[in-house]
Amino acid sequence: MASLWRVATDLTEKPNDYDGVEFWSNPECTGWLTKQGEYIKMWPRSVVLVASCLTVKDGEDILNKPNTFELSTCSNTMYFIADSEKDKEDWINSIGRSIVQHSRSVMDSERV
Repeated sequence: MASLWRVATDLTEKPNDYDGVEFWSNPECTGWLTKQGEYIKMWPRSVVLVASCLTVKDGEDILNKPNTFELSTCSNTMYFIADSEKDKEDWINSIGRSIVQHSRSVMDSERV
């Protein structure tokens, strides 16, 4: 059903949609997620920079929706829905690893 919605609404990504940043060259995890809007609680398409992320965790208890996870930054908390429990766990693990890797690279660059 999710795939049908994507085809019907033509939600195809284009590399130049995000100011020339190439997000798609070597992804650790790929697939589709649905994101809840910050002010209007609908589920729009967007890109989140891992550099701004602090935590990622299960969000099913908060939203009472299956396959939901929570991603927090300094300024806000976002909620995503994956197509399956396995996809949700894959995304949480992948994003979590990316947060740790980014933190380590920032710490390494700050060492004198």
